[in-house]
Amino acid sequence: MIQLPEKVKWIIQRITDAGYEAYAVGGCIRDSILMRIPDDWDITTSAAPFQVKGIFGHTIDTGIKHGTVTVMVEGEGFEVTTYRIDGEYEDNRHPREVIFTPCLEEDLKRRDFTINAMAYNDGAGLVDLFDGIGDMDRKLIRCVGNPYERFSEDALRIMRSVRFSAQLGYFIEEKTKEAVRLLAPNLVHISAERIQAELVKLVTSSHPRYLHTAYELGITKVILPEFDACMETQQNNPHHCYSVGEHILVSMEAIAADKVLRLAMLFHDMGKPKTATVDGEGISHFYGHPAASEEIARTVLRRLKFDNHTVDQVTRLVRYHDYHVELTQKCVRRAVMKVGEDLFPLFLQVKEADLKAQSSYQRREKEEHLRMVEALYGEVVRQEQCVSLKTLAVSGRDLMEQAGMEPGKKIGEVLGYLLDLVVEDPSQNEKKNLIRKAQRYLKM
Repeated sequence: MIQLPEKVKWIIQRITDAGYEAYAVGGCIRDSILMRIPDDWDITTSAAPFQVKGIFGHTIDTGIKHGTVTVMVEGEGFEVTTYRIDGEYEDNRHPREVIFTPCLEEDLKRRDFTINAMAYNDGAGLVDLFDGIGDMDRKLIRCVGNPYERFSEDALRIMRSVRFSAQLGYFIEEKTKEAVRLLAPNLVHISAERIQAELVKLVTSSHPRYLHTAYELGITKVILPEFDACMETQQNNPHHCYSVGEHILVSMEAIAADKVLRLAMLFHDMGKPKTATVDGEGISHFYGHPAASEEIARTVLRRLKFDNHTVDQVTRLVRYHDYHVELTQKCVRRAVMKVGEDLFPLFLQVKEADLKAQSSYQRREKEEHLRMVEALYGEVVRQEQCVSLKTLAVSGRDLMEQAGMEPGKKIGEVLGYLLDLVVEDPSQNEKKNLIRKAQRYLKM
């Protein structure tokens, strides 16, 4: 049973009462069949855009050139798009023109995959002209019609094929896969922002390991060649049982489906191909790989136009993912100060995922060490010990008003000195004491 929201039913009914066809279409139908809650509901209709605007009192021309009008219902927007046939594609992404049509079949024929080319309304029921239901039963991602044509029209569909397979746990149908392999180089024409969006959906999916499919089909060679180098780098070391790339894939599946965490695992070892050495006994080593991985992560994330906050969080986790924390509260406090109070809980998750993707060599000892670090961190938090300037008993204003300091960089230097004292010994975190320490430091 596909349950249309009341507002969607109302829109479809209004259009139908006016003498036109209207259906909910695309991903919302697919998700409903899978018993998932759709993110949004798209509606397709035989009514032309100006006719849709005439039916409803409040509309927004969001993409009227391509037939899309947003209908507002009690503050909520629903995209209503006229049946259309896409004209010639000029940039591997957008049609030069669209032709409106009264035929639903023509509209469904232009869509990417069979599972996204189904329509529904309560009167007609499910319209499935390309056996989308059958492909869902077979767990297949298959293009509507000729896959070479679909991917030539819009190269982003190449990434979407792998992304959907990762989200749904489906296989890519063979002819569709052949077309992906042949046309993957066309991804160079797709904007970084679009690539970023699809990559994030893939790595935060239920099956991030399907990034391996993107590697096999030549997609990462275009959008993330740094990953290809990882897939081709072996780790002949007792601590590891996978290539660098396979280790990355397993580690992504071992951590929560959060954007920052999954990206941190994607990049945490990308510096290993650059830093690989082999000793006299044939053992591989990767000295300095965290710094190399951080540099790659920053370069790639900026290339893909990620926001500064994501770049900062991911690169910090990559930088410190291999940081060894000694088993004392003082060392844990220093680790929190170094990694960042905001990121330390994520740092612990990264350490655990990295460990789960290694060999069984010394696994029990490593797991026990991590549990003890977590316990010590829990005590630091419970006792509200100072690990950052945020909880230091003095501020820059205090130093100016009570220690006689002038505004400037020196204040930051003194605050850093005081924080170091407090992290070493939490009992030092008392205002009068820290003012005295600051005055003494200035005299020195």
